[in-house]
Amino acid sequence: MALLTVIVPCYNEEENVKFFYEELMKNQSFFTSKGLEVEVLYIDDGSKDKTVEEVKKLRKKAENVHLVSFSRNFGKEAAIYAGFQKAKGDYVVMMDADLQDPPSLLPEMFSYLEQGYDSVATRRVDRKGEPPIRSFFARLFYRLMNRISKTDMVDGARDYRLMTRQVVDSILSMSEYNRFTKGIFGWVGFETKWVEYENVERAHGETKWNFWKLFLYSIEGITAFSTAPLAFASIMGVLMCLCAFGAIIFIIIKTLIWGDPVGGWPSMVCIIFLVSGVQLFCLGIVGQYLSRTYMEVKRRPIYLVKEEW
Repeated sequence: MALLTVIVPCYNEEENVKFFYEELMKNQSFFTSKGLEVEVLYIDDGSKDKTVEEVKKLRKKAENVHLVSFSRNFGKEAAIYAGFQKAKGDYVVMMDADLQDPPSLLPEMFSYLEQGYDSVATRRVDRKGEPPIRSFFARLFYRLMNRISKTDMVDGARDYRLMTRQVVDSILSMSEYNRFTKGIFGWVGFETKWVEYENVERAHGETKWNFWKLFLYSIEGITAFSTAPLAFASIMGVLMCLCAFGAIIFIIIKTLIWGDPVGGWPSMVCIIFLVSGVQLFCLGIVGQYLSRTYMEVKRRPIYLVKEEW
């Protein structure tokens, strides 16, 4: 029998652990018909609630449930990478524990693998239940990424994805510390089928992603798969130099013709603040890339395991 590994990253999901497993195993007849053995791999990302205890309770009832628990919170990207490393399946699917990734889609997704696709990805066709401002910036981020990088990113793409072993091994070959999985999926390529579905709200609990965390995550994605901001900083530097050169010529001519070399202090102060702001902004862009380079060369482990069942 072929093995299907279901990777479930968890952070404070005690209410959803059992519920997710029950919903997943409603596909048991489908798994049996396809000759699939299923292992469910819960990756606990340093939860502060009773997520680990709930997984252990489930483990006593279901032998196909496994747990990898981190020593602290390392972030979802680390949990995803750990899941790929620990997965033994011929096929691997990644799903959120909150059931925003419907297990009922699995039969359809498997049908596309049988047609010859290497992976089957999902995307939301709407953002029902999301704050409008958050939806606006999310769409803006995807448009920006597709313009400034060579990585194909689909608006509304979820981490919910079914892959063959070859795709998983290709992702594992990218062992960088600063990870942006949505970009990595696009970078490795392979023939991918996209499945669309309407947004599903969380089964229990509240989302762990606020606007600030999503903003930082977007910066991670931009710096991981595009050097366009560095080019932008260089262009801004050239433009400011040209503007300064033109202003110098203008001041010299104005002084020679009309005199009054002392006037214009308010405008001068504004210009100084503008130029200083542009310089700090460009320096910040360079700093973002430098900080990520610093973290890469330190070669710290992406995660640390506290216990594994």
